[in-house]
Amino acid sequence: MYTLADDIQCHRARLVLAAKGVSYERVIVDRDKASAELAELNPYGTTPTLVDRDLVLYDTSVVCEYLDERYPHPPLMPIDPLSRARLRVAAVRIERDWVTEVEVIRGGGRPADAARKRLRQNLLSTVPLFKASRFFLNPEMSLVDCLVAPVIWRLPSLEVDLGKEGRPIIDYGERLFHSQGFERSLTDDEKNMRLETVR
Repeated sequence: MYTLADDIQCHRARLVLAAKGVSYERVIVDRDKASAELAELNPYGTTPTLVDRDLVLYDTSVVCEYLDERYPHPPLMPIDPLSRARLRVAAVRIERDWVTEVEVIRGGGRPADAARKRLRQNLLSTVPLFKASRFFLNPEMSLVDCLVAPVIWRLPSLEVDLGKEGRPIIDYGERLFHSQGFERSLTDDEKNMRLETVR
């Protein structure tokens, strides 16, 4: 799989692979330098890009859903269509309301301060959902958790503090962060982002 060393969508796909226990070759792509090899495989040159024998997939949702179907155990989506649809809509909202703010924060400057406040508000508005079940909107880990966890992992490095009211979100994150799958999903850059905030 072609992946960036620090990117939420790439981390999401790596977390799905780790949750499934799938071994794969990880090719780290430089964010600032075009990869001719990747351009040959994917006309958009985007990451993550998954190569599985003769199949080349890109777009994170496509990659993640393919992996869930290709490696059915453990399943990362519920069986019933209503629950699946609910989780898909949640993923779209997280991408639009959380991930876009993370990108603005990473850009720095004045827009980053406003984005931090919006991201904090968006996260805190979901506290009841984190209290409702062990995982996000589901009793079992799902593809949505593979998107939520990378966002929460990055909060300290983004300087987003949820305070006491955000404790259910932090507790949820810590449960996932201590799983073997989450540890396997991390690149060295992602491991270091937590170490740097502790120092």
